Amino acid sequence: MAEISLSTLDILIIAAYFLLIIGIGVYVSKRTKTGEDLFLAGRTLGWGVIGFSLFASNISSTTLIGLSGDAYRTGISVANYEWMAAIVLILMAVFFIPYYIKSSITTIPEFLENRFDARSRKYFSVITIFLSIVVDTAGGLYAGALVVQVFFPEVNIWYTIIALGVFAGLYTAAGGLKAVVYTDVLQAVILIAGSSVLTWLMFSNFDFSWAAFTASAPDDHLSMIRPIDDEALPWLGTLIGVPILGFYYWATNQYIVQRVLGSKDIKNARWGAMLGGALKVGALFIMVIPGVMAISVFPGLEDPDMVFPTMVANVLPIGITGLVLAGLISAILSSIDSTLNSSSTLITMDFIKPKNPNLTNKDIAKIGRWTTIILMVVAVVWAPNITHFEGIFRYIQQAFSYIVPPVVAIFFMGILWKRGSRHAAFWTLVTGHSLSFVIFLLSVFDVFQLHFTITAGLLTAVSFLIFYLISIFGEAPDMDSMEAIIWKPEDAKPSEDLPWYKDYRVHSFVILLATAVMLYIFW
Repeated sequence: MAEISLSTLDILIIAAYFLLIIGIGVYVSKRTKTGEDLFLAGRTLGWGVIGFSLFASNISSTTLIGLSGDAYRTGISVANYEWMAAIVLILMAVFFIPYYIKSSITTIPEFLENRFDARSRKYFSVITIFLSIVVDTAGGLYAGALVVQVFFPEVNIWYTIIALGVFAGLYTAAGGLKAVVYTDVLQAVILIAGSSVLTWLMFSNFDFSWAAFTASAPDDHLSMIRPIDDEALPWLGTLIGVPILGFYYWATNQYIVQRVLGSKDIKNARWGAMLGGALKVGALFIMVIPGVMAISVFPGLEDPDMVFPTMVANVLPIGITGLVLAGLISAILSSIDSTLNSSSTLITMDFIKPKNPNLTNKDIAKIGRWTTIILMVVAVVWAPNITHFEGIFRYIQQAFSYIVPPVVAIFFMGILWKRGSRHAAFWTLVTGHSLSFVIFLLSVFDVFQLHFTITAGLLTAVSFLIFYLISIFGEAPDMDSMEAIIWKPEDAKPSEDLPWYKDYRVHSFVILLATAVMLYIFW
């Protein structure tokens, strides 16, 4: 393998790119005056910005580094998380976006208070903040440090994490969500284009012969549906676990859904979700398959998380390398800034503002900025500990598998079933997480050995049962108050009369058809 290094041109491009990001942050910060500006971009986001931002925010700690690494190690079954994301975004557009936009909520936990009570809102808010900082933000910092170390191995990982954290924290505190999403669009375009070029150049190593590539790949590395005993992702985990993890991440996770909450209206929110879903379907070809190609091109890599940076350094031409690397680090920052902004939103709006209702919009913005900086410090301190886990992607998914099942249960039952009660919601969260903790301890000591995706599916089924039983045998909620919240079939219709090519249901069908074809080919 060639020595990993950067040319002077690459370094200049990276520097220019980050100066541009800083410029965007400064420009937006001058127009960020209120809490709604800071947290929801003044509710002015269009569908293109939403769709690219959804994609870019997800790229950082999972898509390019984690997916390429897992594909190198175990094969393309890891792409199941990607196409499943498209399906989950369709479900969100059908069931949840109508309520999210019509109710003008600022945080996702607000849904739980409107539907159940303040206990569930605060409980879920704490869980979301914990996951955002310890899993998402810290994971993004660690991923960024890995990329930097490929090119500058003499730089201590601590220094890199601190630098990334400070940079992301300051421009997020200054510009808020609008600064985040504007930079997201730039990052997404560069990374999609760069990854496409990288895939093409990797394919050239096989003389652009699909037969030659498949012949070089290890057995089963090009199959997405794997046996029940597969250590990477068994078929049962894909069926019952991946949708659960995906639903939490894309439909109830504050740092992702915050873009949807900041949309102009329902149709832009839905179109943005469809664009994000379409981009996720394409991830298999430009972000996963290159990881399998790298097995032959760069054999013997000990750390799978180094696969993508190694391909960038050794395959892309001078100049393009610098641009893609800048986009990659910046996209990693996108995940960091997104989680910092969302966690700050939750702390400010779910805990501080309810106790201080007389706060002005300027006060809220000030509190939000300081909260962002404090959370950045916490994430920086925790991030180096991720080195003890087996790959970034696995670290994130395993953490989610024990925490999200009760959350998924109460969100679905809350919006689809009138009889669901406030006590059922709260005690499903408490009981479900207590059970999850016990199962986690048993797995640590190898007493419980199911794959984490299967575990997630089973824990969700138990959580649904707990919610149902407590609701049936407990007090009934006020049914009249449910009318504005419970989903109705007419909610799935477009919010206004539109031509067929602007109907999100047509977009959904196209995405589902593309997913079905892809599954047929790579079954």
